[in-house]
Amino acid sequence: MPTKTKHDHGTFSYAELATTDSAGAKKFYGGLFGWTFDDSPMGPDMVYTMCKLGSETACALYPKGKEMADVPTHWGSYITVDDVDATAKKAVANGGKVIKEAFDVMEFGRMAVLQDPAGATFMIWQAKKHIGATVVNEPGALTYNELYTTNVDAAGKFYCSTFGWTTEAVDMGQMGTYTLFKRAGEKQNAGGMMPMPPNMKGVPSNWLVYFLVTDCDASTKKVGELGGKVMMPPMDIPNVGRFSVAMDPQGAAFALFKMGH
Repeated sequence: MPTKTKHDHGTFSYAELATTDSAGAKKFYGGLFGWTFDDSPMGPDMVYTMCKLGSETACALYPKGKEMADVPTHWGSYITVDDVDATAKKAVANGGKVIKEAFDVMEFGRMAVLQDPAGATFMIWQAKKHIGATVVNEPGALTYNELYTTNVDAAGKFYCSTFGWTTEAVDMGQMGTYTLFKRAGEKQNAGGMMPMPPNMKGVPSNWLVYFLVTDCDASTKKVGELGGKVMMPPMDIPNVGRFSVAMDPQGAAFALFKMGH
């Protein structure tokens, strides 16, 4: 399993589950992805859990406390940046909002919580001792981040001007136009974006995390067996792979993805 030792500026580097039931989430994701869990007490009633694939960090989970009572259970996405404070300023200048001002997370790094002009929330991270995920693009690890948005134009402009990404429009036939985000000078995609589907009317704009699996159909079936829900059954993305969208027993949405051949 190749180990990541750093994430470049403008890269999705980490995902974090804010949940109502850490024990239930561990049982579900441990069963689905084979994760093991490393708990760190962070004060009264707060335990932060690293989700591990072997000895590597795949992502994390924590119980959402009283201050997050009105926030739904969700997977949060982190983008690594060279300078959190400068990026937060840039985000505001580009029409975004700072939900939580930049702050230090002990010796691990510095972060802020931002919202794009269409309402999707995400985190930015300036690494010190903690780079984020030390394993990506392996089965059970983070592989992709996708924005469902109520305003493709405003969101696209915001991310490009804030992170230096460029966009590439892909015609998906009946599914309409899909937008790929590219990091400057890189072939690999930084992420993707699509308009909020009609069947999700009323859902706020959000970033969806994708986990790589070796068999999309088998893993999707397992979601149901472990007490989760399948929101979108497995389907093929021509020349790319196969994916499904699921929800854990506590209500957090995520996607499964198998690379095509």
